[in-house]
Amino acid sequence: MSSVPFQNFKSHFLIAMPSMADPSFSETLTLICEHSPQGAVGIVVNRPSTLAMSEIFRQVGIGNYDQTDISQHAVYSGGPVSQERGFVLNSGESSWDASLDICSGLQLATSTDVLVAMAEGKGPKQALVALGYAGWGAGQLEKEISENAWLTCEANPSIVFDTPYHLRLSTAANTLGVNLNLISDQVGHA
Repeated sequence: MSSVPFQNFKSHFLIAMPSMADPSFSETLTLICEHSPQGAVGIVVNRPSTLAMSEIFRQVGIGNYDQTDISQHAVYSGGPVSQERGFVLNSGESSWDASLDICSGLQLATSTDVLVAMAEGKGPKQALVALGYAGWGAGQLEKEISENAWLTCEANPSIVFDTPYHLRLSTAANTLGVNLNLISDQVGHA
């Protein structure tokens, strides 16, 4: 078995190809937040759940959130791994207790201080809260990309924060000049 050379996809979007068979990733746009030869971590940014932010605030014991518009925002399904863990993709104007800079305008925070600030109306200008993440072991993501399971493009904060969730996948594909509706979902057939 030949191995695929490491290429760093941190701060890139993964655009699921129409042939993606895994229901966890079918029709998803995933932001790669960290990538090393040991593996990768990403957050799916186009799958809102039925859970509202008010429930997250309640579960972590944050009160006085009803005055903020954010309490009614949807929480996203960030991926199939650790679905009980929360992640806050944000515009990165401040540094939170546990945060990782992804690229200009995109930061990932995992601490409750960002949630407290959001409940108080003092949080980041833009944020997307997700439960769970997507994870890949050493070489797994590179192999999937080489097998055409994903298209990749540089991450763009405006796609995450300013584009309606149902248009994020096609908008990212369009940055590559690709119309996903014109790609067959059949693999290996000419």
